[in-house]
Amino acid sequence: MAQPISQSSVDPPRLDVPVERFRRYARGRIVHFWKRQILTMIGSAYLMVMISPLMGFLAGAIAVLGEIIDYVNLNHQLKALDRGRAFGKVSDRASLSATVQALSISICILMAWFMPQTVNGSQFALVFLMSAALNAGLVWPYHKPSASSRLLVYGITFVAGASAEFFTSNGGFDAYLSEAISMLLMCYIVTIVLQFVIGSYARQTRSAQQILSASKALEASDRQKRKSQEQLRRLSLVARYANDSVVILTPRGEIEWVNEAFTRITGYTREEAIGQLPSQLLNDPDTDPEVSKSIGKHVREGKPIRAEVLNRCKDGARIWMETNIFPVRAEDESVEMIVAIERDITALKEHEEELAAAKHLAERGEQSKSEFLATMSHEIRTPMNGIIGLSDLLVEHDLPDDVRSYALTIKDSAGALLSIINDILDFSKLDAGKLTIDPVEFDLRACLASSIELFVPQANGKGIYLDVVEDRPLPNHVIGDDGRVRQILLNMIGNAIKFTAQGGVTIKTRLTEEVGAYRLVIDIKDTGIGIAQDRIAQVFEKFQQADGRTTRKFGGTGLGLSISKQLAEHMGGGIVVQSTLGRGSTFSISLTFGMPRRASDRAKPVAAQNAEIQPMSILIAEDNKTNRFLISKYLQGLPLDICFAHNGRDAVEHTREHKPDLIFMDMSMPEMDGLEATEHIRAMSDIRPHIIALTANAFASDREACFQAGMDDFLAKPVKKADLLGKLSKFSAARQANPL
Repeated sequence: MAQPISQSSVDPPRLDVPVERFRRYARGRIVHFWKRQILTMIGSAYLMVMISPLMGFLAGAIAVLGEIIDYVNLNHQLKALDRGRAFGKVSDRASLSATVQALSISICILMAWFMPQTVNGSQFALVFLMSAALNAGLVWPYHKPSASSRLLVYGITFVAGASAEFFTSNGGFDAYLSEAISMLLMCYIVTIVLQFVIGSYARQTRSAQQILSASKALEASDRQKRKSQEQLRRLSLVARYANDSVVILTPRGEIEWVNEAFTRITGYTREEAIGQLPSQLLNDPDTDPEVSKSIGKHVREGKPIRAEVLNRCKDGARIWMETNIFPVRAEDESVEMIVAIERDITALKEHEEELAAAKHLAERGEQSKSEFLATMSHEIRTPMNGIIGLSDLLVEHDLPDDVRSYALTIKDSAGALLSIINDILDFSKLDAGKLTIDPVEFDLRACLASSIELFVPQANGKGIYLDVVEDRPLPNHVIGDDGRVRQILLNMIGNAIKFTAQGGVTIKTRLTEEVGAYRLVIDIKDTGIGIAQDRIAQVFEKFQQADGRTTRKFGGTGLGLSISKQLAEHMGGGIVVQSTLGRGSTFSISLTFGMPRRASDRAKPVAAQNAEIQPMSILIAEDNKTNRFLISKYLQGLPLDICFAHNGRDAVEHTREHKPDLIFMDMSMPEMDGLEATEHIRAMSDIRPHIIALTANAFASDREACFQAGMDDFLAKPVKKADLLGKLSKFSAARQANPL
């Protein structure tokens, strides 16, 4: 029958989401199911008394059936909502069961409305209809679709009952009008009550929302306030107990507050510091005045600055402070205060001074090392020049077999010693990062052929083969350092032959063209002793060979492979090795060369290197007697007027007096060295001889020093006859092409 107002109706709705409001609606209907049935039973009993027991029971059964359907459906929809069913479907099904429940109540109301005329059933039906409508309207804030469905059904029921009342009324129009007015008044009362209730809920909701918003804003403000207070407390603790000195200054630059670290570092108490200018309190007599002026200027202008300043503590100790000064501005951009954070960097400064001193010592040590290597190079190469040169001259003579063997032994031993010296010097230059690559245009095919040709006698002497395989012809013109290429080839081919007793060595070249460059891979494969797999990586280490017994048996410094690998890497490549112990090794050398300009763009040579040597006057400035004798022997039989100078001063005087065409100038001589002598000669306005340096110092810096002093060419000791004659031929060709 009619519905009582459930307990859930008086609870304020949740203000968050429709789903939660629906849950409150459904749970309220379920919890208060039996309370609603009390009036249903009362109405059913009324009908039993007024009409018949059967009619009362039937009406009660219909009303309870509608309630049960709504109860079961709402319980099921709550569970479905928990399982994740879409709220739209849950809401629609709840509205449907609400409609069914409202229809069951409407049927009971209509049964009461149309009781026999002896009973005033319409008044009873209207009262229950009003009660049901009020109940439906009260749940409007929780689930509007269910409330709307019930109110629509009850509205239709009212219209149907009122219409039937009009057509079945026996008291005439006046009697119906009286009842109609009563029904309209009751309907109006229901409408007013529902509007009030719904409006009250709306106002309550808005008020709750405003209170909630204000509460949240107040809570957020309170949280922010507490957070700010906590931050201020922590900042205060940080500033107070920080290891760095913290000083707060007034806009005029006077100390207003200092932390405990300031007192600990400087020795001044807070009371002694407040009101003082930092410069007056802390500056040392040796403090840089420019730094002090800069700090004062930035403080007065309210600009940040970072500086390192020398300070003096209260006890007179000097300390270095790194200071970071920055202004704190108010909302109107005026400077409110100035904060200075200072750190004691005295230990860092002392460390920097120690590092600077150590760097200076290291540089002096490196310079001393370079000077020692230069001196060693000169002192060793100078006598080596005599040994190698004189042994070459001996071999050229018709000698008895035993004497020739002695001369060859001297020559080979001197060559081996020179190779060791060159390896040590190259290693020193690589270690110091001073080894340079000097790219020039050269004939790659001729360079490779001439390097291999040097080892043909050695291979023939050991009874092994030396084969060359080219996948394609090598170019005649490339850009690279031909001297370093020869050095790598001599090291690698020499090693292959040295460690091969049977079989032989095969040299295979593979050439590819890249963008603006050539890529050359040279595989040197031998059938020698090979290398154990666990020792392969070691062969490229300095002063190392695969096996210690190798050094004792075959000799060598253990530098050749290391130097060759680094040289190859300097030339855009590298060296890799594959080897099997007892079966030989394959060293693959990769090098990158530049492509020269077109042949038509290349400058044509002045003359051939082997041009005929023309008559000329030559001065040999050399302090070593053996070297003077050797050079004179090299030049014997040529149309040359040769004079000698024993030191640089003699060379200058001889040049001023005799005006020679060409001077071979030793760099290291007593009284005046070759560089200084050259500078004096170049200062003479009327004399311009061609000067070629003779030096045992084989560093690139020595070559550069020669050219800067005014020399024209360079010969490294030990001087070979072919190289010496080549320089003379080149100079003769230049004189012929450009006569004065």
